[in-house]
Amino acid sequence: MRKQIRFTLATLSTFIVVAVSYLWLTFASPFLYNPPDNLPVIEEGVTYPVFVYGTLTKPWVRWLVIGRGGDFELAELPGFRKDKLDIRPDAGAVINGQVIIVSADEFRALDRYERLGIRYERVEVTLQDGRSAWVYRLLKKE
Repeated sequence: MRKQIRFTLATLSTFIVVAVSYLWLTFASPFLYNPPDNLPVIEEGVTYPVFVYGTLTKPWVRWLVIGRGGDFELAELPGFRKDKLDIRPDAGAVINGQVIIVSADEFRALDRYERLGIRYERVEVTLQDGRSAWVYRLLKKE
């Protein structure tokens, strides 16, 4: 019985270490992301509104990515529809999501998470209420 408990604890400990390592590498590590040189400049001391519509609507994901769950406001993005991991123009559609306000460092962390310039692009959009916000869209395949 005791050997089974030790084996279970060892297995659980290994699983936790592997899971935490994977989450860190995926969400926060700078090691797996080399940003392209042509990315837009992020100014220090400025906050940025970001419209999120997928995994980043979950506070625990934001905590892993930017270090805090953060406050959010519900928001709608008109003229687009969700398409799996992307959004596509659609004149009659509206996407429900959230707006989070991030610092320059948090914005860079979001860029790293979304693999800006490699997997996603960041574009400025106008929300239903007229506010402007940034949103991540999959890069077009050429």
